[in-house]
Amino acid sequence: GDRPLPVISIRPKSGFYDYYSKYTQGASEYTVPADIPDFVSRRARGLALAAHKALGCESLSRVDMMLDAADNTITVLEVNTIPGFTQTSLLPKAAKADGIDFTRMCLEILEHAVDKRIMKSAKARAADIK
Repeated sequence: GDRPLPVISIRPKSGFYDYYSKYTQGASEYTVPADIPDFVSRRARGLALAAHKALGCESLSRVDMMLDAADNTITVLEVNTIPGFTQTSLLPKAAKADGIDFTRMCLEILEHAVDKRIMKSAKARAADIK
């Protein structure tokens, strides 16, 4: 089933999350799970799943948000349907924090894709029989 992974906090050392901060190893501090109150984490995960479903996403996505720590307001910035798979990528970090190693994560994505393909094929055959 659909399950949101742990929230990741990103703190760029320069104070601004620019290209350098994002793609240079060590230029940003990533904390997973994020050091935020549990109710904020639950709300963020719920919003991520709602955004994923509202846009009709399948298998995986990464939902980027901003948190205003003063009042715990969460703003959804974007839903990325092709998140990265590099050493500095966020999806593998979140999966690892949830007990899912890189190999298992890839296998789950492939299994989901194969299951969807089989179901689509079965529906097409059933329609042809009618």
